[in-house]
Amino acid sequence: MPLIRGFVARRRRGAAVLAALVTCSSVLTGQDLAAADGIPTPSVPAPQLDWSPCAHGSEFDCATAKVPLDYGHPDGRAIELAVIKRKATGPGRRIGTLFFNPGGPGGPGTVQMPQNYRSFPREVRERFDIVSWDPRGVGSSTAVNCFAGPQEAADWRASKAAGFPVGEKERTAFIAAYRDLARRCQQRDPELLRHVSTADTARDLDQLRRAVGESQLTYLGISYGTILGATYANLFPGKVRAMVLDSNIDPRAWTNHASDQAPELTTFLRMGSDRSAAATLDQFLTLCGAATATRCPFSAGGPRATRRKFHQLTQRLRTRPVGAWTYAGTVADVVNSLYAVHPGWTDLAGRLQNLWQGHVPKHPPLPPAPPVPHPNPYLGEEQAAAVLCADSPNPRNPGVYHALEEASAARAGDAGRFWTWATAGCATWPAVAANRYRGPWNRPTAHPVLVVGTTYDPATPYKDAQAMAEELANARLLTHYGYGHTALTNPSSCIQAHESRYLIDGLLPPPGTTCRPDTPPFSRSAPRPNGGVATGGGGMAGTVS
Repeated sequence: MPLIRGFVARRRRGAAVLAALVTCSSVLTGQDLAAADGIPTPSVPAPQLDWSPCAHGSEFDCATAKVPLDYGHPDGRAIELAVIKRKATGPGRRIGTLFFNPGGPGGPGTVQMPQNYRSFPREVRERFDIVSWDPRGVGSSTAVNCFAGPQEAADWRASKAAGFPVGEKERTAFIAAYRDLARRCQQRDPELLRHVSTADTARDLDQLRRAVGESQLTYLGISYGTILGATYANLFPGKVRAMVLDSNIDPRAWTNHASDQAPELTTFLRMGSDRSAAATLDQFLTLCGAATATRCPFSAGGPRATRRKFHQLTQRLRTRPVGAWTYAGTVADVVNSLYAVHPGWTDLAGRLQNLWQGHVPKHPPLPPAPPVPHPNPYLGEEQAAAVLCADSPNPRNPGVYHALEEASAARAGDAGRFWTWATAGCATWPAVAANRYRGPWNRPTAHPVLVVGTTYDPATPYKDAQAMAEELANARLLTHYGYGHTALTNPSSCIQAHESRYLIDGLLPPPGTTCRPDTPPFSRSAPRPNGGVATGGGGMAGTVS
């Protein structure tokens, strides 16, 4: 999914995509949620939200919501959710509340919503309070944290290769590191690990809807936020007022077709993230090669020559790293840097050219800290892993990942290696969600859903958006003939106009509607984005994610 804050920038600098993400085999089976609009449990009072300015002079308000850890036993342990709101800016024109999930899993809404606030269409900012939150297990909410302190977490990250392992020695260390992470997490809070599923978070979202006084939900979810939205729409179909799902995960790929059989492929290989990333990388190199070196520093004077130059660079880095920039670490940086076209692609081209010349590149600066109490919460890989590994099936045998990597590399090149190992941590993850939603996905909702898919997305393929639109009972697909992960952070005024009409007036775009980005890659007028970049799902996490 997902693919960003200062937070994603930091994860991107580290190792693997979320190299610890998904699992649950047929041996570790959680109890599936009842297929109904809500779960047949005792009613839970809506949480109280005592809003106050997040910081002195801040335009954002913050609050804390208390919700049950286990909705099946609402009188048991309670957990906290950090919540943030930006009030509608149009005096007297407010419609209601728009809830936003920034993806991941592991995306902290209290950080990423302020960072990306200006990316929301102006009309939407005028008409809606925009509310987001750190999902359970993440950031400033009751969070999964498997280390005693920052140094212990840093030592763990240093024990494995950046990006993905290359060679038997690194593979052994990589697997051992995630086995160690699983052991630490199981010791720290095993009860929490079983209750951070997508369905649990969907129930939290419904509680937040009730807390702000909305009779139905208005929602925008990007990357992993699309599977969260689809889950909500099928648990609470009568509560959907409007729902935009941007950069989608195929629900059947996420659940491995709700099969109880051990999965043969990882979540991201089922989704096709490897092929989509490879196609997006090819577009990057093609468009770079067609541009001048002034606009794309890595250009070799033509598309074919630029693709050849990239291949030569990656081959060289296998045996001759440039400082800390290894082959695998560079590939991870490339895939993550394809998420945001402006200025991500131009900045990436500059780093690749530095590496080509034997110079150590500088990382781009982190986005400014938002005006919130905790602008830099702990966001270790285990937070995304806790959601993904407990919710979406992945192979439980670490020994199969190398063979999967080679098969993926045969069809998707370097990007296939990256996306294969992104879920390796799930092979030894210690928990499966107590409540998983595995379908059906076609419950008729009170109002139709708008699905947005980008044709060249390095994390969540366009075909997954097509699949989401087909799976949902009543959905309309809006196609973005563009690049990058999420239309929200890769602006198209055409997409924004259709989203605004839908969210405000309930008007869907005509069937087959397509849009294009406002500014093509490597163009003269390329803008710099406001705030951070969302991770993602398909991505899912720090690298996708």
